[in-house]
Amino acid sequence: MTLKKRCLIFQLIIIAAGTAVCCITDLRSAIVLLASALLMLLVQQYTEKKRNKRILDLCDEIDKILHGADTVNFDDFREDELSILSAEIHKMTIRLREQNSALKNEKVTMKVALEDMSHQLRTPLTSMMLILEMLRDPELPRTERMRHIREMTSLLSQMQWILETLLNISRMEAGAVTFRKQDINAAELIRNAADSIAISLELKGVALKIDMENDIHFIADSEYCTEALINILKNCMEHTPEGGTITVRAYSNPLYKCITVSDTGSGFTPEALPHIFERFYHDNRKNGFGIGLAFARSVIISQNGSLQARNSPQGGAEFEWRIFSDVK
Repeated sequence: MTLKKRCLIFQLIIIAAGTAVCCITDLRSAIVLLASALLMLLVQQYTEKKRNKRILDLCDEIDKILHGADTVNFDDFREDELSILSAEIHKMTIRLREQNSALKNEKVTMKVALEDMSHQLRTPLTSMMLILEMLRDPELPRTERMRHIREMTSLLSQMQWILETLLNISRMEAGAVTFRKQDINAAELIRNAADSIAISLELKGVALKIDMENDIHFIADSEYCTEALINILKNCMEHTPEGGTITVRAYSNPLYKCITVSDTGSGFTPEALPHIFERFYHDNRKNGFGIGLAFARSVIISQNGSLQARNSPQGGAEFEWRIFSDVK
């Protein structure tokens, strides 16, 4: 026997006992008591039946959610004690929709990223297969063989850089990278980054000019920040013609520290400017793989900074790196 039936039987017993006691003293009072008690019992049963139906309706709405319904209606549950439950379910529904939408977007992004990555790796892999076929020729001259080996080594280095950079970007986006809190001297950071591309700058005939205030310090991960700045400098170098200049400027104000990198190249097209930091995006300035600037932006944003790109009023491109966190 269910609890509901036991409660109903108990109520009927109480009504019967009360009516029997009243019958001893006054029959009319017993009839009034019996009628009132039965009426209240009927009202209670009707109310409970109605509430049970509303609970079943609420369960139906939840079932629709579980089966992927895009819209559900909780407006009929805005009164009585079910309103609290319906409100919580409504909030849970909104949260589930947001999470489902985010997961769909992540799947699309992952699919695009994997397609782009496979495309980027397919080109060097195809070249390596061709080189291997040439190296199989026993009559291949030694000079040609060494040249092909150097080309293959370069292609392997490119593939390694692509994979490592993509892995680092993914780890940063997933929050799996622990950045060290180091006191960074901006002048030393710029000097280290410039030294890494000094030979390339000299071979291309591009000058590097540094203009900065004295003693600018900030707190961040030195290794990651150096790599980010190198990628920005490389992008400027690749798109600065021979005889051009790259200018690095560092300054501070009460709100943030700032490092700007500008060049005397062709600048950005209006169509490309909003997509400069997207992975694998190629525009008039991107001859590489399209992930260096994406990596730089991920490093900077992950350490409470910002990186913006624009066309300089003097011509060419300009990158602005603002540092907001733990400044000294």
